[in-house]
Amino acid sequence: MNELLNEIPWAAIVPIIILQFVLMTIALVSCMKEENTNGPKWVWVLVIIFVNLLGPVLYFVIGRRLV
Repeated sequence: MNELLNEIPWAAIVPIIILQFVLMTIALVSCMKEENTNGPKWVWVLVIIFVNLLGPVLYFVIGRRLV
């Protein structure tokens, strides 16, 4: 098992994981502050949390209602 963990390219994976958590946090805060969204807010929260990396991007592109 330890050999398998040593083969993982952590230098490439860690920045993606950090980006995922930062985007998810910003998108969730934005979604909670937003009064009107395109669709139910609870659906966007689920998309942001469960659709990795693409969910927060989808929320910012499609989910936010711009006046």
